[in-house]
Amino acid sequence: MVTRREFLDTLATGAAGLAVASSAKSYGQILGSNERLNFAVIGLNSRAYAHLSSLKANKASARITHVVDVDSTILAKYAAATEKELGYAPVADKDFRKVLELKDVDVITIATPEQWHAPMAILGLEAGKHVYVEKPCSHNPAEGALLVAAQKKYGKLCQMGTQQRSSAFTIDIIEKIHNGLVGRPYFAKCWYNNTRKSIGVGKVVPVPATLDWDLWQGPAPRQPYRDNVHPYNWHWFKTWGTGETLNNGTHEVDVCRWALGVDFPNRVTASGGRYHFKDDWQFYDTLVTSYEYDDKMISWEGSCCQGMRYFNRGRGSLIEGTEGTVMIDRDGYEIYDLGGKKTSEFKVGKETTTADLVGADSMTDAHFANLIAGIRTGEKLHSPVAVGNVAVTMLQLSNIAWEVNRELHLDPTDGKIQNDPKSAALWNREYEKGWEPKI
Repeated sequence: MVTRREFLDTLATGAAGLAVASSAKSYGQILGSNERLNFAVIGLNSRAYAHLSSLKANKASARITHVVDVDSTILAKYAAATEKELGYAPVADKDFRKVLELKDVDVITIATPEQWHAPMAILGLEAGKHVYVEKPCSHNPAEGALLVAAQKKYGKLCQMGTQQRSSAFTIDIIEKIHNGLVGRPYFAKCWYNNTRKSIGVGKVVPVPATLDWDLWQGPAPRQPYRDNVHPYNWHWFKTWGTGETLNNGTHEVDVCRWALGVDFPNRVTASGGRYHFKDDWQFYDTLVTSYEYDDKMISWEGSCCQGMRYFNRGRGSLIEGTEGTVMIDRDGYEIYDLGGKKTSEFKVGKETTTADLVGADSMTDAHFANLIAGIRTGEKLHSPVAVGNVAVTMLQLSNIAWEVNRELHLDPTDGKIQNDPKSAALWNREYEKGWEPKI
């Protein structure tokens, strides 16, 4: 396996050995795309199909020239779907490093397991690519800070996939809140419910012939392959994932802090556990976490194996102020007076959904359009990584507070843990030798 350092040396020398072989059909598509941005989609299970849909929606200014995954079955399925949807064949490869070598690729999108998000985004920026990275933008707080620094250093754009930041109705209602709709907003409550099943107790088995397990693990310390990790359950293992707070809580906590106009809190608390099943799941299935500021507060409740909805919604955000309340979800908002009487509402759908967005949705279309406009015309990004990383770090701090079972006191300028060496040691992680992210 080529190490990170060897790869960067290759980039520096422009070695042809990492060039991607292209079919005549796909190569012709690349050469004819000067008027459009060339995208490489990396990590092709689940959320990548939303990337495909949104890039199709923005096909006048973008095209998918490369698709990348370390699992040949997933890669072939996605490449076929891309050709069917777009009418041309992208170049398919298992190794993203080859794609970063290509000058034809303008933007990479990252929908890989989370241990790869920040390291891959940093490598992409360093290689001169713009980046769209799914939430969370990092596996741990140190990585997030490094990614923000890398974006500043290399100057390319990096948009995080908190797509509700590009929702027109959400932008509108947040502006109204900032202009006094509910008086002075001071408390935000958000939640997520689902009925996830048990992942069971896995066993070590031979790596499937279709999977490059070494490259799949990348920067994470090496572990033997087990039969209940790939392609989705890695979310619930600490080596690769970050739990439900980062998997879904990121969206609503980001909306709440946006509405309240706050960044890093003074204090974080978190309590919960793995209550519903007894299996290999290493995080909680039920968690209550809160963020306290000088004069405001945010709370998030996650119950991902028990689907009882709050306010008849699987997810959402309540923004409470001195003169009323606004409830926001992915399908609109409702406005209430101080006594809890509904006074107005706006709906774009029949009901909210708990399910992860894996197909077509207008918010992701708009989020990609915003990145494209940022690259082409300088439009301000709705969720640049420096903004998106705040909510990500907050929820990573919730994981740390849960892990050590105590309140964390923070420096509100950067979120760093204060006067608690044991907790502060969890700010970073161990890496596979040679793959430590650096700038």
